[in-house]
Amino acid sequence: VQLQASGGGSVQAGDSLRLSCAASERTFSTYVMGWFRRAPGKQRELVAATSRSGTRTYIADSVRGRFTISRDNAKNMVYLQMNSLKPEDTAVYYCAAGYASGSSYYVNDQSYNYWGQGTQVTVSS
Repeated sequence: VQLQASGGGSVQAGDSLRLSCAASERTFSTYVMGWFRRAPGKQRELVAATSRSGTRTYIADSVRGRFTISRDNAKNMVYLQMNSLKPEDTAVYYCAAGYASGSSYYVNDQSYNYWGQGTQVTVSS
């Protein structure tokens, strides 16, 4: 699976961005999808994840209430809507795909098999 993330940019605190991830795989709906981020000097962290159907989602505590994840299996796309952005959201954001073995999502990055190239999000105060 090839993943292409886009939508990053430089914004002010309080602004919104929507990240998109396009997948090349025709069987996209069989993959769990996740969004991760890596800030300078920090470990990669899971931001959000969605089950293959999109009915189950996970949002990290640090972004809950501000970020939402969604997917459109007909278009092979997954999205991360980011509202009320804060400077601490500054990071490179990656989308990832993992073989689904059930109806839920994965929170462990080792469960993801494919990674996109990342898109930079910079939030200034």
